[in-house]
Amino acid sequence: MQKVHHHLLSLRARHQVVNASGIFGQRRLHLAPPFLLDDYIPRYHHLTSRDAAQKRSAAYAHLQNCNLCPRLCGVNRYEKTGICLIGAEAVKVNVIAPHFGEEPCIQGHNGSGSVFFSGCNLRCVFCQNHDIAHQRNGFDLTPEELAEWYMKLQQVGRVHNINLITPEHVVPQVVLSILHARELGLQLPIIYNTSSFDSLASLKLLDGLVDIYLPDFKVWKKSTSKRLLKADNYAETAMESIKAMHAQVGDLCFTPDGLARKGVLVRHLVMPGKEDEGQKIVQWLADNISKDIFINIMEQYHPDAYVGKPRRGSAGPLRSTTTTTTRVSQADADAGNIIESEGVAAAATAEKSAVRYEDINRSILPEEVSSVRRAAENAGLWRFCDAANHGGFNI
Repeated sequence: MQKVHHHLLSLRARHQVVNASGIFGQRRLHLAPPFLLDDYIPRYHHLTSRDAAQKRSAAYAHLQNCNLCPRLCGVNRYEKTGICLIGAEAVKVNVIAPHFGEEPCIQGHNGSGSVFFSGCNLRCVFCQNHDIAHQRNGFDLTPEELAEWYMKLQQVGRVHNINLITPEHVVPQVVLSILHARELGLQLPIIYNTSSFDSLASLKLLDGLVDIYLPDFKVWKKSTSKRLLKADNYAETAMESIKAMHAQVGDLCFTPDGLARKGVLVRHLVMPGKEDEGQKIVQWLADNISKDIFINIMEQYHPDAYVGKPRRGSAGPLRSTTTTTTRVSQADADAGNIIESEGVAAAATAEKSAVRYEDINRSILPEEVSSVRRAAENAGLWRFCDAANHGGFNI
């Protein structure tokens, strides 16, 4: 084993790659030495007691004048709530459990210790977790109780990390929970799984506590974000947020077991008819963040939430869109005065008006995903979340 360890160090120094024949224990791995860590200690264990005290104080201050996202509600969350609908004393949690629906390098073999928070500062019309994100379903937990759940995930679930899902609106409580969990003996990396609709003040509060950032970069155009996310300045905020995240933790790095431990993993969900926006996003990532950024170009979009639902006051889609012709009289017919119904075009318009967000009410096409992938490769990106061909994790 000592020989293997020295061999790894030698490979890192030469910046070479171990191919599928490299064996560690019983698992075959493909190792990229610039992004390989010999070992990893979570960032929150490097904080001094003074750093921790300052973060606690800042967390309480944020709750008294909330500026955790670009909506800048400015409310005192001890007294009332803003758009996210969550107060100050506790968080609303829907599910806490090992999760096996994440990237292989995140979920590993034992799962990711996922915490699904209720509420959200966006209102995505296609949200696949809309029953959680758009409502206050779940149970209340104080930061101390949340920390105890982290410990259960570590000790009982034997998960590889603590994965905080949709936490943008509860950052102060999350900060307090991580600091308390540190005192209880937590040793797992912290993942901040976000829509990227964060404020820089919020990300500054998280600096030193989060090991892995999993930001979505959803859409590029202002018109799209306003219509589908109900946010005017989403793309600008996402760009600013991802820059700050990358400045904190850099590109995604792994330990020899194939698990991600530190860095940024960007997700982009390709949407119907929006591949041009995806192409803009991957080009921006390559030009402004890093060509070594780890990216997951996702193809699992399906209509959900409000997409495809009947409009208010609508009886639903029309039964037929065939063109019909009505003759008023033989005299009119002889004169060529034939009165037609509105026809296919008008019927299609009526049907579209009866169904919400008709333009994205379909599954994604393979060529739409391929076009975004090609754009990413042409931009110089190369670290993709693909299935490994060698029996291990792609790292």
